[in-house]
Formats: sequence, C-alpha cells, structure tokens
Amino acid sequence: MSRNKIKSKVKTAKGRKSSSTKWLKRQINDIYVEEAKKKGYRSRSAFKLIELDEKLKILGKDKKIIDLGSAPGGWCQVASQKGCSKIIAIDLLKQDEIPGVDFIQMDFMDDTAPDILKKMLEGYADVVLSDMAPNTTGHKQTDHLRIMAVVEAAYLFSIEVLKPDGTFIAKVFQGGAQNKLLAEMKKDFKTIKHIKPPASRKESSETYMVASGFRKPN
Repeated sequence: MSRNKIKSKVKTAKGRKSSSTKWLKRQINDIYVEEAKKKGYRSRSAFKLIELDEKLKILGKDKKIIDLGSAPGGWCQVASQKGCSKIIAIDLLKQDEIPGVDFIQMDFMDDTAPDILKKMLEGYADVVLSDMAPNTTGHKQTDHLRIMAVVEAAYLFSIEVLKPDGTFIAKVFQGGAQNKLLAEMKKDFKTIKHIKPPASRKESSETYMVASGFRKPN
C-alpha cells in the first residue's frame, strides 16, 4: 500500500476541540481509512487482521471464529472473505448484518455472555479474536487495570471454547500483558508473542498478543 500522498489540511471549526481536529486530520490523511473505503471495509482495523493473518495463517476454509468486540464488523468481513465456515460476533454496540456472521449485541463482560456464545458456537472454535478495549479515564494505572481485566476475561473464555492447537489473539496496551497473566497463558499455549501490525498507528501503544498452539486438556 503506497504511503506517498499529499496530506490534506483540516480547518479548525469554531467550537471544535483541538483533539477532535487532530483526530479528523489523522483520519483524512490515513491511507488505511482511504483503502477501507475503496474496498468496502467497515473500519480501517480490517487491515490489522489481514496483516496478522498474512503472518500467522489463522483464517481460512472450515475455520470457526469468535470475534469479541466486533463492531462495526471489519474483522468479521475479513473472516468471511477468507472463507471461515462459522463466525460468531459480539459487541455492546450495534453491528449491521454481515452475510454468514451470527452477531449478538451485548456486553461480553456480562456474566451470561460466555454461555450464550457457546450455544451459538455449537462446538469448538479454531480462533478467538478480541479487539475489545474499555473506555479510558485518562488515569494510566486505572486504564491499564481495566484493559487487563478485559483481556483476562477473553483469555479465560478462549480456553473453554478453543480446539487443540487453537489460537487466541487479543489487543493489549502499555507494553502487553502482565507477568501473572502471561505465566498462566504459557501453561495453556505453546507460543505467545506480541505483534504490532503495520495498520496499527505508530503513535498508539496498542499491540496484539498472539497465543497459539492451545494445549487443550483431555
């Protein structure tokens, strides 16, 4: 994807916060936003999954996928295009229908959500994807604890639904998962690595933790 383009300027509208102006400028000058529009993806984040899949080869025909925090549906679109046989998605926000995707609108952190997803899955998954991120407060320590609570919940769910050698991918911030969680995950997965796909903005501290080779108990 070519990065050579003329940058557009954004006029600061009266009453608009400077942070909003910066966000708008970043969106206008973002080649991934432009490519997403061209290719019909609902979000630029679709390219993050495309790049992760190019590296990891996790998607494909007959694969069963669970997408946690799916809205607006960019990752679901990619999984569908890759020929995944079953795609289950959940988000607190509404997601417009995508052919071949079973979506439920609810908070994954709701106590009843995991059991509902298991019933929808009807079996075991090859991959559990989590692009979830809680609302931030601006207080780094508090935000980190919130993020890790979401990651840990997604991990605990993944070890209940993954097939042997399955893969769990979760978005993390501020240097990745905490040592305690990593130690637990290393017992359940053969390899764990942190990957920052090219589509992830350089100024963002987000990376994706990839746990592969699930050691499913007998």
